[in-house]
Amino acid sequence: MRSEKEMMELILRFAREDERVRVVGMNGSRTNPNVVKDSFQDYDIVYLVDDMTSLLKDRDWIDYFGERMIMQTPEESTLFPSTLGGWFTFLIQFTDGNRLDLMLIPIEEINNYIANDTLTRILLDKDELIEDNPLPNESSHYIKQPTYSEFVDCCNEFWWVNPYVAKGLCRDQYLYATHHIDKVLREELLRVMAWNIGVTYDFKVNLGAAYKLLPDYLEPERFQSLQATYQLHTTSHCWESLFLMQQMFSEEARLLADRLDYTYPDHFERVINYIRELYRAE
Repeated sequence: MRSEKEMMELILRFAREDERVRVVGMNGSRTNPNVVKDSFQDYDIVYLVDDMTSLLKDRDWIDYFGERMIMQTPEESTLFPSTLGGWFTFLIQFTDGNRLDLMLIPIEEINNYIANDTLTRILLDKDELIEDNPLPNESSHYIKQPTYSEFVDCCNEFWWVNPYVAKGLCRDQYLYATHHIDKVLREELLRVMAWNIGVTYDFKVNLGAAYKLLPDYLEPERFQSLQATYQLHTTSHCWESLFLMQQMFSEEARLLADRLDYTYPDHFERVINYIRELYRAE
């Protein structure tokens, strides 16, 4: 596996030698001073260029960075379309284990790029276009304090979808039930848990992609309860996970409401009673 030094030299050498590349930036975990480095970190690199067309038309230059194992170009995906507009990304996994996420951005959008992410670090500026180049920080990735409307929407979504799960289990529709547990209930539970962590740290905390750092901020017993909600291999376990998620969400949402001086709607208790009746009738 090529070292960080080797990869960075390769990335910058290409940029220096290709006149189309005017600015090189880096984002992601490698610019985050609070992230412990390891060999699995991606290289999130941006080339700000003055000729997108030629770089996209003839792509042989990508092989300069190494032997590819597999690559994705999200902006060309039909099934999983990207929303980056005029920006274009090559997601490249190399055979030696390194991964390069290389984004091309028109040079005229340099201000939008810099403003987009506070973890941006400029590595090369051929034309000295950037006057103020602050040190990378996590502020644009902090958990945002929810408005009261956002809090209510989160609560409503969680409890609205609860009957979907219960009806699916009653009908023996395992895939339908687990889909709504994993895709909806879990997302809202994690969201409200993250908000509570945000309150604790005055909303100056970054939990990373997919809440990956959330366990670091939970008591061991709380994390064990969360892990238990992932036990979905039988219908019986699905019911147990559903009831545990209800309990955890109620606790988290009531705590958050108290801390932010919001009102937690009591009518959600009717949903719990309804689902208990369905369960008893099974």
